[in-house]
Amino acid sequence: MRFHVSHYTENELALTLLKDQEKGFEVSVIPSIGALLHSFSIKTTAGQINIIDNYKSLDNLKKTMRSVHKSSKLSPFVCRIQDGKYHYNNQELEFMEKFPDGSAIHGILFDRPFEITDEIAAENEASVTMQYRYKADNKGYPFHYNCLVKYHLKENGRLQIETAVLNTGKEDIPISDGWHPYFTMGGKLDNWELSFKASKMVEFDQKLIPTGKLIPNQQFLKSEKIAETFLDNCFLIDNPNGESACRLLNPDNGLELSFYPDKHYPFLQIYTPPHRESIAIENLSSAPDAFNNKMGLTILAPGHSQTFTIGYQLSKRAV
Repeated sequence: MRFHVSHYTENELALTLLKDQEKGFEVSVIPSIGALLHSFSIKTTAGQINIIDNYKSLDNLKKTMRSVHKSSKLSPFVCRIQDGKYHYNNQELEFMEKFPDGSAIHGILFDRPFEITDEIAAENEASVTMQYRYKADNKGYPFHYNCLVKYHLKENGRLQIETAVLNTGKEDIPISDGWHPYFTMGGKLDNWELSFKASKMVEFDQKLIPTGKLIPNQQFLKSEKIAETFLDNCFLIDNPNGESACRLLNPDNGLELSFYPDKHYPFLQIYTPPHRESIAIENLSSAPDAFNNKMGLTILAPGHSQTFTIGYQLSKRAV
């Protein structure tokens, strides 16, 4: 069989591996800790190259996860909620765990144990499906829902990640969904080229909370070097519908990654960390603080579900 699924432990991290044994593409995830994406790698003459800036060990993950949130599943909200508070159905709700800036940040499922519900290894694909059943155990989000995540490695270095959210409660629930991966293409990001289809961006205040306005964007509409540009912004993708919405390239080694969000991921959050060795490119279903500003917020009726899909295409050009 060309595609393979296996399980192993490395540096105390319990990993599930999807592998294209013919072409050398590999994807590893950590089901027991938020269904994290641990690696997405390509086989080259120099060996296997992983483009995910990940946690090097379980100890490293435990010490740094809540400050960096690398590869976190963002659910039931994305990015920040101002002061951790919002109003819903005539209630004021508040998340108790907050970032140093006072905001609630990056949801509540990022370290929850997902359970593997299905695996497929076939001649043209490999996949793993995981589920977490949320039981309203955080007072800031007193609702019930299931979160189902499927990693699907296809031919020619295509990785598709689907998240299906099902309202299992008895009332409408607010929901946003997203991912928080950091990508590393080799060397410093200053030398990488970036482009994305977004002529508008979300206006932020000084605490990175949206003002509710969209403003024009002129950055990276065409591929250009990131150079010394600092980004911590949210962009509205122009007509997201399964077409390539973003592209990241290291011209020095030929590594290239293209992003294919579906229409349910219309927002793109991009962050360049101070170390300049990786870049966070986050596909989001809503703007930050959507529980308050309603920008892209999804309301799910009881028994209803919504699926959010992002595709990544990894390749290597000749240099």
